[in-house]
Amino acid sequence: MNRTELVGEVSELVGLTKNQAEKSLEAFEYVVTSALRRNETVRITGFGTFKVRDRAARRGRNPQTGAPVKIKASKGIGFAAGAGLKADLNSRSALKKPVAAAPAAAAKAAPAKKVLPVKKAVPAKKVLPVKKAMPVKKAPVVKAPAKKAPAKKAPAKKAPAKKAAR
Repeated sequence: MNRTELVGEVSELVGLTKNQAEKSLEAFEYVVTSALRRNETVRITGFGTFKVRDRAARRGRNPQTGAPVKIKASKGIGFAAGAGLKADLNSRSALKKPVAAAPAAAAKAAPAKKVLPVKKAVPAKKVLPVKKAMPVKKAPVVKAPAKKAPAKKAPAKKAPAKKAAR
């Protein structure tokens, strides 16, 4: 599953627009990344834990030449699956779908619309049937004969000279 598919499924499940789902995914990425940059661990109960792993400086080898190469120390990211995620992966039963936002909560968040007074219905006028017009005959299309470009003559080729028999 790629990012676009993930955003599409989240928007369908939760009842958000794709734009809102994209923004929420970006916010999630930002929060996790900024916490990891501060060397904090991010625990999502039931899902898993994101943790910074320090890699020490080491020696490696260039696979083309076999020459030793120094590899700088760096930081990596580790993810440990939580108990809930492991249980869901190993379960044969259907996954529990998240509940979409309640319509009442969405109505509170949206600004109230102005209610216009209802107008009285005006009786409809009687419509007379429309007479069809006579079909118009189209004039036949006359095509002009196509003009041919004059043919170019290829220069005459000279035959190779015959060798005299001796």
